[in-house]
Amino acid sequence: MNRIFKPESFLKGVWQENPIFFLMLGLCPLLAVSSSLRDAIGMGAAFIFVLTGSNMTVSFIRKLVPEHVRIPVFIIVIATFVTVTDYSLAAFSPQLHKSLGVYLPLMVVNCILLGRAEAFASKNNVINSAFDGLGMGIGFTLAISIIAIIRETLGQGTLMGINVLGKDYVPFLIMIMPPGAFLVIGFLMALKNNIGGKKKC
Repeated sequence: MNRIFKPESFLKGVWQENPIFFLMLGLCPLLAVSSSLRDAIGMGAAFIFVLTGSNMTVSFIRKLVPEHVRIPVFIIVIATFVTVTDYSLAAFSPQLHKSLGVYLPLMVVNCILLGRAEAFASKNNVINSAFDGLGMGIGFTLAISIIAIIRETLGQGTLMGINVLGKDYVPFLIMIMPPGAFLVIGFLMALKNNIGGKKKC
């Protein structure tokens, strides 16, 4: 019997089962937009909205959807929220929309979104599904923002476009390239495993 609200539905996504550092999912947009903190926060906010909204919708209709068509239905739900997000950013924040580029509509096929719909929202009530989406979304946003802070600071000497390391700083250019993202992810995963939350085999 499902409780109305399980606190772990929210907390596990933020830390114990962080989608980036624990599950290693959603790396494609992470590699693309985490060279800038501004873009990372924008992607994170969009991700939170889509994941929370799609989780709630899937949970609400889960008993009405026939088993053999559930995956196509879940994809349609996710695509609807992604489209709303895409058009809204294009209308109200065109610069951010341009920066995120193709990686915004590609959220439709993001494995985190479909995975949470299938593994959690389709089996739990709307409230728990909302908090699961919110927790996973915040976990994703925190991870991508931390990575962006490191990459932008070391790779460009700036943070949110503001020079923070002085005019004489020589940028560590590999940090704003995909290999730099992998290096940062690797070090942060090692740090997370060292202080707690190590994935059990």
